[in-house]
Amino acid sequence: MPSIKQNPARLPLPDFRNFGVMLRILLGVNLLALAAALVQSTGISDCLQHYVDLAAWVQPLLLFNLALLALFGSVLRYLPVWAGQALVILLAAASSALLLDFWRFMGIDDGGWQRLARAAVLGGLFAGAMLFYFSLHARAFSPALAEARLQALTARIRPHFLFNSLNAVLSLIRCEPRRAETALEELAELFRALMRDHRDLLPLADEISLCRQYLNLEKLRLGERLNVEWEIVDVPTDLKVPPLMLQPLLENAVYHGIEPSGEPGTVHIRFARHGNELHIDLANPCRGGEAAQGGNHMALANIRERLALYYDLEARLETKEVILDDGLHQYRVHIVLPCRRIEP
Repeated sequence: MPSIKQNPARLPLPDFRNFGVMLRILLGVNLLALAAALVQSTGISDCLQHYVDLAAWVQPLLLFNLALLALFGSVLRYLPVWAGQALVILLAAASSALLLDFWRFMGIDDGGWQRLARAAVLGGLFAGAMLFYFSLHARAFSPALAEARLQALTARIRPHFLFNSLNAVLSLIRCEPRRAETALEELAELFRALMRDHRDLLPLADEISLCRQYLNLEKLRLGERLNVEWEIVDVPTDLKVPPLMLQPLLENAVYHGIEPSGEPGTVHIRFARHGNELHIDLANPCRGGEAAQGGNHMALANIRERLALYYDLEARLETKEVILDDGLHQYRVHIVLPCRRIEP
């Protein structure tokens, strides 16, 4: 089953299809080119000229290598780490020499075996420097992964939810024993899900099922005050998503939106696919001004951190409070995930 692979012990190659990885490579290589221009220059104007000359050589080469790595990145990840790293460095060195040789053929550069060797060495050094950076980046994020897993296991369900659910079940035992039995099974399934290894991605259908179980338990306590509207538009339910991504948001919606109002309220949950992105929207009523000030933001911070660990810059979570036409306030959460499978 797919899992977080950015921080394992063996520190594999980065996912070259990830937008965050591409952006870091572009910035990193250009910074290295700027540093090389500074070393070769005697003044600011001279430095700018050297950098422009280097950039004219670096940019097409960089884009070509990124395209190849994005295309064959999944193949490289099946190789031993050292072999994958060696292939990346060799690709950078060979493409650097070939580009310079092409320029020599076109009459733009004088060429020569010494210049070809220098270009190959520089290309390999730049690639090696970026691989070293990603290795350090993965090591730096390892403590954050452990902390995120700990929070997911210990701070997900509020203690009073357990007591409230058990009390609601107790009230049903005599009058509706079958419903009480079903509620206990859902409660057991919910806590079993909480104790899983949260590095593993799960099908969206499992996450939706877990959320339905949670909301069914809350509906035992709140009755007709809690209404839920689901909308799923053109979304494959076998799409892999981080576990326990929606349940804490629904918990916030119930405890900070529905319960304090004392009036019936509706939680809206919508899934839609737009191109290669999965959009998830949650909305619940709230009292004006309290969405930003009150409530527990641990769930939001936790989910943002875990999304960064899974998807880097390709996922985002946004929140806002809006005023509806009838004057009521609504708190909205918008999540965007890349709609693709994470390679093992």
